Amino acid sequence: MAETLLSAAEATALLDVKPATLYAYVSRGLIRSEAGVGQRRQRLYHAEDVRVLLARQTLKRDPAGAVQGAAAGALEWGMPVLDSALTRIAGGTLAYRGQDAVALADTATVEEVGALLWTGEADGWATLPLRARLNLGATFPRGTTSASISSTEAFAHALAHAGAQDIGAQEGRPEQLAARAARVLSLLYATLERRERRPSAPDLPLHMRLARAWGAAADADLLRRTLVLLADHELNVSTFAARVTASSGAGLPHATLAALCALQGPRHGLAAFAAHELLTGTLATDARTALKAATQRHAFVPGFGHRLYPDGDPRARALLAALDTARPGAPAVQAARGLQAVARAETGEHANIDLALAALTHTLGRGPEDALTLFAVARAAGWLAHAIETVLGGRLIRPRARYVGP
Repeated sequence: MAETLLSAAEATALLDVKPATLYAYVSRGLIRSEAGVGQRRQRLYHAEDVRVLLARQTLKRDPAGAVQGAAAGALEWGMPVLDSALTRIAGGTLAYRGQDAVALADTATVEEVGALLWTGEADGWATLPLRARLNLGATFPRGTTSASISSTEAFAHALAHAGAQDIGAQEGRPEQLAARAARVLSLLYATLERRERRPSAPDLPLHMRLARAWGAAADADLLRRTLVLLADHELNVSTFAARVTASSGAGLPHATLAALCALQGPRHGLAAFAAHELLTGTLATDARTALKAATQRHAFVPGFGHRLYPDGDPRARALLAALDTARPGAPAVQAARGLQAVARAETGEHANIDLALAALTHTLGRGPEDALTLFAVARAAGWLAHAIETVLGGRLIRPRARYVGP
């Protein structure tokens, strides 16, 4: 999707300036412009640049009011609140350190994307302990079995133990942070293997370890693609939790644990549960009936719409297309196809990554809780990257509250 473009009349109206002033902004590089289509080819102006310039002007006119308003609005899908060199979401695209995530998902491994996010170099993964052989003897609570503990609970126990007991958990030397991140990511995969009662296979690529743990070797490449597409997504709730925790000086295991806790909400990681339920209902009835029931239950359409991608989530588009190619006859894939047609006609919304995750886990014969498992092991690479970036920045994330009480 191209970025929103404005006509000269629209841009000058928003900025409350004359055309000559608008042209001056363009010449100074403050606003980008490009030729329009058609015979007249009128110049068009990037709406995002206009909004940024408008915010600066408001700040100059009323510094106190502008700062308060911006700070309040920034916490909910608002203006950027910190600098990051990791992930860019713009124009309907997602990129990791400048590389398109959808293109990366065609061939890249989890290890390569992890190294890219942590170090800026995709080929640096070979020097990281992503094949670590870990002793998990004390990381599970006593008396638990695979039937009594979910994968995410197992992750939480393992991370809490590592944060408290691993000698290197508090490692803060810049040159060691990527290696510590690799060890945390390896811990999650080893924990999943143990929870699924599979012998550890540290010599395998990470996506193959997941496929082996789930008994889904034939669909290993779909899992690899999913893990790459979900590796990071800028400052979502769980990632921000990881950054706040890391800024306190906590180690990478505890920063990852904080992110995992933040994932457990219906407006974030558990949204895939609702999408999984929607697909189950579609398989039992039909797309229209299931959509109506799910919308009444949740007050929104599960698996559809995303504020950052008004023209469609590129991750969902890529994963659903891969599912259509690899498993076109799977009932869940066909159900997802039907849901997209009905939702598009009735609501105008496009599928998001939650529907794609639900379709994949359904196709693999996994329950709704494994949509969250997959989300967690995938996003851990990004959580760790943001934690590393925060540690290297050296700043405590401690905003102030504006008191409004009695």
